[in-house]
Amino acid sequence: MTPGDNGASTPEDDDPFGYLYADGQARGAQPPSGGYGYPNSVSRVRTVGERSYGAQQATYGQGVPQQGAYGQPNAHYQAPETLPGGAPASHRPAAPAPGRRGPNTKGLLIGAIAVVAAVVIGIGVAMINGNTDDDKSGNEAGSTPTQSQTSSPSPSGSGSAASDSMQSDASALTPAGGASTASDVKGATSSDGSYVTGLNQPGASVTWNVNAPSDGPYTLFVYYSATGDDQEMSVTVNGTPFGGKLGLDNWRRAKDGDFANGWTRSYVWPILKQGSNTISISCGSGDKCNVLISNVKLKPGRVKKDS
Repeated sequence: MTPGDNGASTPEDDDPFGYLYADGQARGAQPPSGGYGYPNSVSRVRTVGERSYGAQQATYGQGVPQQGAYGQPNAHYQAPETLPGGAPASHRPAAPAPGRRGPNTKGLLIGAIAVVAAVVIGIGVAMINGNTDDDKSGNEAGSTPTQSQTSSPSPSGSGSAASDSMQSDASALTPAGGASTASDVKGATSSDGSYVTGLNQPGASVTWNVNAPSDGPYTLFVYYSATGDDQEMSVTVNGTPFGGKLGLDNWRRAKDGDFANGWTRSYVWPILKQGSNTISISCGSGDKCNVLISNVKLKPGRVKKDS
């Protein structure tokens, strides 16, 4: 084949872009009828907004799933985890709802125990104070006397001693060492108003002979009057010194010499034998004996009250 002009050929066989050149146009080249200037291309006119996705077509503004309002479910939405090969569903555990705490039973129990403890302590203090008041009625002489104890009671009103076989007025007692019987001072608790005076001197004493119904401890009550300072005297039982002094305090707080307003009582706890016993109250060395003794009384056992 030799070069030459074979004549015009069809546009398909010629340069697809020959229509752009002068020689091509001279040979009758025309723009391709296909779309976008490529041969064999097909030009399809589509309505604006129309798109084709595979086998599904939708016109713009029609048939396209619209996004629902914010917060509303979309009927055309499928979560990725529901599709084959989708992400696995993950469930976030819901936070537990805050519970309501019950009553603080432990605190209530502690409060109840504290209240009970306070009540018990209060009762104990009251009992201790009560016992202390009772003990104030006596003045213990000697911590642990071998035979008995001495104590002085709180002030008591004037009155006669109880009428039983183990008592004696001052008129039936035996004074010695300068002591004597008198009845001038008012308020004596003896049945006849008598009392022993003159005991405020060394060696002075008053003695009582009494019959005890049995061996054992007894309480000797001594009724007296003291003024000014507190007094104390020695006690002898069957010739043996008593384990402590007989406290004769001025419980009435009577002024010095005012014996009419100083009458009260005291007691000791001697050990007696069955039958006759001798009890002496004397002014020994170092004693304070400025008292009047009106009567004495004996009761079995160790007691603090004469009735």
